[in-house]
Amino acid sequence: MAFQLPELPFPKDSLGDVMSAETFDYHHGKHHKAYIDKTNGMLAEKGLEGASLIQVIQAAKERGDKGLFNNSAQIWNHSFFWQCLAPEGSTRPSGRLAEMIASDFGNQETLVDKLATESANHFASGWGWLVLNNGKLEVTSLHDADTPVVHGMTPLLTLDVWEHAYYIDYRNERPRYLKTVLEKVINWDFVAQNLDGQGTGRADQAG
Repeated sequence: MAFQLPELPFPKDSLGDVMSAETFDYHHGKHHKAYIDKTNGMLAEKGLEGASLIQVIQAAKERGDKGLFNNSAQIWNHSFFWQCLAPEGSTRPSGRLAEMIASDFGNQETLVDKLATESANHFASGWGWLVLNNGKLEVTSLHDADTPVVHGMTPLLTLDVWEHAYYIDYRNERPRYLKTVLEKVINWDFVAQNLDGQGTGRADQAG
């Protein structure tokens, strides 16, 4: 079975000016779909028909197959990213997540600043990440299509810093895009859910 473009977990116009419907038309409807189409087109010749998305990503990494890795990893990264977003003001950190943010960063504002700075300063294309490492929250970034799936990380939250993620709404203002998204439309309930260590599977697909 071929991989499918997952539906957005919200109406494409529900994030308002923070992330426009036009951005989703291109980012989700064209860019994400292109990664899926390209990956599906390679599975048979790679002997990976029937493998799950995570299995494909891991096999591509082990084989040094950059074309397959880049496209399949981008399917997973984007599928995870959409779940990190929610309509403005609909969620906020609470419970264990709020306690960990206070313990590891002092407060939510400091976490947001660290995530925004790490992601804004990442050279060229990539992803900003909040991960769980040895029981503590940690901010990092990965280049191009690289993904926590192949690094043993426990992903909690990601931010897309490829230009196609923000150029329609923010032009070249990556820092403003990041600050606005982090302050207004993060799905903190999804971030908290991923503390169970099962976040990788939430963006997987069966083969």
